[in-house]
Order: sequence, then C-alpha cells, then structure tokens
Amino acid sequence: MKVAAVQMISGPEVAPNLVTAARLIAEAAAAGAKLVVLPEYFPLIDATDEARLAAREQFGSGPLQDFLADSAVRHGIWLVGGSIPLAAAEPNKLLNTCLVFDDSGHPVARYDKIHLFAFNKGEESYDEAKTITAGGSVVSVETPFGRLGLAICYDLRFPELFRAMGRVDLLALPAAFTETTGRAHWRVLLRARAIENQCYLVAAAQGGRHPTGRVTHGNSLIVDPWGEVIADMDKGEGVVSAELDRARVAEVRTNLPALEHRRI
Repeated sequence: MKVAAVQMISGPEVAPNLVTAARLIAEAAAAGAKLVVLPEYFPLIDATDEARLAAREQFGSGPLQDFLADSAVRHGIWLVGGSIPLAAAEPNKLLNTCLVFDDSGHPVARYDKIHLFAFNKGEESYDEAKTITAGGSVVSVETPFGRLGLAICYDLRFPELFRAMGRVDLLALPAAFTETTGRAHWRVLLRARAIENQCYLVAAAQGGRHPTGRVTHGNSLIVDPWGEVIADMDKGEGVVSAELDRARVAEVRTNLPALEHRRI
C-alpha cells in the first residue's frame, strides 16, 4: 500500500497555497498513494499574527476543512491535513491542528499540537506560545493502513508522546522545521522515533526559502520500522512516496521484540 508525503514552500496567502497543495495531492494520488500527508502550516506560513488569527476556523466548518475533505473525496484517499489554524478558547490565540479525513471526506481524527516551539539564537527567534494554545490529548486512529499516530513538528523531540500512543503501525509528522534545527537533528530524530516504536513514519515538511525570507529544512522522508529511510527528497516542492508492508512491521517486532521487553 503506497503512502506519500507532500513538501511545500508555503507563503503567507492562503489561496496560492491551496492551489499548490491541490496540485501536489493530485500528483501523489496519480502515483498510487492511498494515504497522503501534507506539511505543517500548508495553507499559510509566516503570515502576520492578524492574518493567522483571521484564518482560524471552528472545528467542523470552514474553507480549509472543506478543501481537505473535498480533496480526500476527489482522489479517493485518506488525507492527513498537515496543520491548519483552529479557534482556541482564548480570543487572541489559535490551535495548530492536524485533521485526518478518510476517503469519504469524513474527519476521523483531530490532533492539536501539544509541544510549542521556542528557539532563540542570534537574530533567529521563535516563540509559538505567544499566539498558539497547546493541545492536551495524545491521538491515534485506526485506518486501512493500520493504527496511525499523529504528531506535529516540535513534538518530534519528545519520545514520551509517541510511547503514549501505544502500538502504532504508522506515524504521520507534518513539520516546518527551521533550517538551523533541521540540519542538526531532523533525520536522526525521525529515524529514532521509527526505530523506538518499530513502525513506519511519514514526515511531510515545509522545505525551502519562503517569500518572507524564512528558510525551512525540508527533507521530507519515509522511514521503515527498522529505521531505514526508504524515500526522501531535499528542498523544493514535491512528493515522496513508498510502499508500506504490514508484514514488515510484524517481522521487525518478531525479530526484535523490544516493545514486549519494556519495563517502564
């Protein structure tokens, strides 16, 4: 069964980003992917706080959610919708939310990003907590591909989150890693999470120089349960895809029953 990660270089305006996302989803589906993962902030990135707040939607209704649902139906795929801004309880904040739609266009899972990124090195500085409310629930969902666990970007650095999902067959990680942190840690952390949980991992990233000048690391990839990278790309827009084999998960867990050996 084929899965795909979509890589984008989104800008601060929603409309052109949706055009790009639609084109890349169609490309992935045409290549045979039945599960497609979009990157974090695929509809807008580096927008002003006012623009991001204006783009917030109530869960269950809005043009971004309609786009995801319609795309899933049109191509007959399961779609992991990267992340979109949803309304938070606080009027001046938002939730960074990943929604999963089945091939009938129904939302079957929602994950609100738990770990909020902060980084300060010279002129490069980020503090997501200023405008984002952290989620509080660990999320996994049954799919035709096995049990799917959801995480977003900075969550990758917290292995306890992935352990809390229980046994999953596949992890989806939309991201917008910075070039600085991505160059240092992206690939090794992704491989570690797949190895620890003995499952496939699909990481869909923002990757390149954005209109505002920000550079994201890209390097979208797919990792197998042994930690081998089986598909990847560098920067730029595009799609990476690979065949998943449920028997491979079972084989790795039988040969090295590390999940059975856990004591804490």
